[in-house]
Amino acid sequence: MSETPRYRVAVRALCDFTAREGDLDHRFTPAPSAEDGIAGHAEIARRGGEGVEREVPLHGVIEELSVSGRADGYDPAANCLEEVKTHRGTLARMADNQRALHWAQAKAYGALLCAERDLPAVTLALVYLEVGSGRETRLEQRFEAAELSDFLASLCRRYRAWAEQEAGHRERRDSALRGLAFPHADFRPGQRELAEGVYKAAATGRCLLTQAPTGIGKTLGTLFPLLAAMPRHALDRMAFLTMKTPGRALALEALRQLGAESGAEKSAGTIAELGHESRIEEPQRLPLRVLELIAREKVCEYPGRACHGEACPLAAGFYDRLPAARQAAVTRGWLDREALRQVAGEHGVCPYYLGQELARWCDVAIGDVNHWFDANALLHGLAKTNRWRIGLLVDEAHNLVERARGMYSAELDQRRLARVRRSAPPALARPLGRLARQWQTLVKEAGFAEAGEKGRPAYRVLDGLPDAMVGALQGAASAITDTLVEHPESASPELQELLFEALAFTRLAETFGDHSLCDLARHGRGQAVLGLRNLVPADYLAPRFRAARCAVLFSATLVPPAYHRDLLGLPAETVWQSVASPFAAEQLEVRLRTDISTRLRDREASVAPIVAELAGQVRRHPGNYLAFFSSFAYLERARVAFAEAHPSIPVWAQVRGMGEPERDAFLARFATGGAGIGFAVLGGAFAEGIDLPGERLIGAFIATLGLPPFDDFNETLKARLQARFGCGDDYAYRIPGLIRVVQAAGRVIRGPADRGTVVLMDDRFARREVLTRLPEWWRLPGTSGAAGGPTDTTRP
Repeated sequence: MSETPRYRVAVRALCDFTAREGDLDHRFTPAPSAEDGIAGHAEIARRGGEGVEREVPLHGVIEELSVSGRADGYDPAANCLEEVKTHRGTLARMADNQRALHWAQAKAYGALLCAERDLPAVTLALVYLEVGSGRETRLEQRFEAAELSDFLASLCRRYRAWAEQEAGHRERRDSALRGLAFPHADFRPGQRELAEGVYKAAATGRCLLTQAPTGIGKTLGTLFPLLAAMPRHALDRMAFLTMKTPGRALALEALRQLGAESGAEKSAGTIAELGHESRIEEPQRLPLRVLELIAREKVCEYPGRACHGEACPLAAGFYDRLPAARQAAVTRGWLDREALRQVAGEHGVCPYYLGQELARWCDVAIGDVNHWFDANALLHGLAKTNRWRIGLLVDEAHNLVERARGMYSAELDQRRLARVRRSAPPALARPLGRLARQWQTLVKEAGFAEAGEKGRPAYRVLDGLPDAMVGALQGAASAITDTLVEHPESASPELQELLFEALAFTRLAETFGDHSLCDLARHGRGQAVLGLRNLVPADYLAPRFRAARCAVLFSATLVPPAYHRDLLGLPAETVWQSVASPFAAEQLEVRLRTDISTRLRDREASVAPIVAELAGQVRRHPGNYLAFFSSFAYLERARVAFAEAHPSIPVWAQVRGMGEPERDAFLARFATGGAGIGFAVLGGAFAEGIDLPGERLIGAFIATLGLPPFDDFNETLKARLQARFGCGDDYAYRIPGLIRVVQAAGRVIRGPADRGTVVLMDDRFARREVLTRLPEWWRLPGTSGAAGGPTDTTRP
């Protein structure tokens, strides 16, 4: 053993990297939870009796590696070292490569123990505890100290080569980033201010909430300073987190501009989206590993096949081929969706799981926000395990409140239970029967009629968790788990889905509080849905922000900052930044039609004046327009009326459930030189995140204040937010609605040369509390300057 360590590694990480072999196997097998594992280790410790040392710290320096870890137990009297593992079901079903990994960990601990205590030999014991029955199985084998030392040294040599490579990469990366230059001659107006705020957040280790208008190049203006901060403030990784696929594409293009991928073709249009119109010279290749994280269903090469070696050729021998694929991938560096697929194909491995592995070794990860904020987020788990200093960039952050609410909500469908009961194994008859009876009791106690009013489902917000239902659900989940352990062949998709629903619901039920509510909707006999819905994601997100070195949340609509601080759980020291708009009021004509009410009771009467407004504007200024409505029903009513009254003006409409090709076709209608109106729903796919610069879009009509519906759910949300923050009406209704309005209006002016019109149609747009929250650079009727000027009586 050497005396001068250059690198550090934990035993578990060392074995996971060097000792895995054989197939990838992700077929569903219920595994013990973390709580089960802790309880299992405690049970083995209790059974061990006196004299057995527990949680034995071990350390050694081998092949210039500092290797450390904690052995589960050591009995000096028997000279036996234990490695404890919990499992469910018959031990014989455990895969050989999983058992081999467990032996590798035990042997590594054994080598460290022998060296530390000068033992000539030691007995190693794998102690398996079946958590359901408490049955213990011991597998023992005696090893000479020299044999264990040679084994550990071989693992360390393999890992040291990788560690040396990684250290060299980090040095080259940081050296290049110290000299990173902005890829254009000048910043756009507002872009430098944005970049300075991001850099200061990284330098001080704070969160930054920054509102910056569309068109200044926010993607490049946030990526550049955070990359520049990485070597100066010892950031290990950074993640660019998006709400939608277009955000990932813009981030990748910005990184290409910075030189992360050489030889990339850049269209003038794409560069304009990032904040610059002119082409630039290809920068020198930046030694930066960039990984695009894609959902499994979007990259699976064999859809419909299970993820194990018996079903999928890319899973068979996955770990045997992984080292070469991993090396090829990190050598390549640029790993967007297509590049990762190419590397995986060359080495015959699954592209999705190769990407999951490379998340450990990339410098910049680009993916959906769920990779950090979801309950089982990959990047958050890796950062916590490896103690990374990580910087986060959260694009379109105004969406994070609703996205996070969804992450920490769950539903149970009564119809799924009915389908499962018809084909479930006999052993599940009683627990599923108890669950079915609880469903009936719950629906009866809610006092539901056969259906809701006017074709809507009957709906109730419950007073709290239905404890009897949760208990029956826990019993059913336990029974299903035991059945699938002993009879994996019975793992039908419906049964698995019921189990996943039950586990998600019961886990959230454990943390139920005033941040969530429980509701029940009935769509008909036997068609009830029980929901556990998060209202205030702050309680779940606050630890995620604390786990990052810095986090920058940016969007064009983040006012008021207190709304986002409160609901997202941002730290008290979070900095607020508002970047002034580079656009002039003369670029955008904003008109108010406060003689129109779009309230539900007035919608029939509103259609005629709305149609007249749309037609008059198109005839005065021919071109392409978007018209936004509060619902598909309202949209369709207005579209039909418009088409009947003005058949010569082309119209096209958003419909429910549009796929990507249909969305692309909708946007393709906005061609330069065209004229017509696209009808869309406010808050939908075409109200934000799309770019129609120049003459492709010259105006927008917004026939709604964007308020969520006044129903039992939102009224309960309002009451909870009022009790907690004192801002119930604003936080539940007005602020989310106006964010949608401003986002939709923001589709019109996308660059410094754009001109356009926005017509806001609703009498409530005349109210002071509404006007004061519209963008300051807008000039509204009656003002003597930019919107918000003090001389205007309607807009102080």
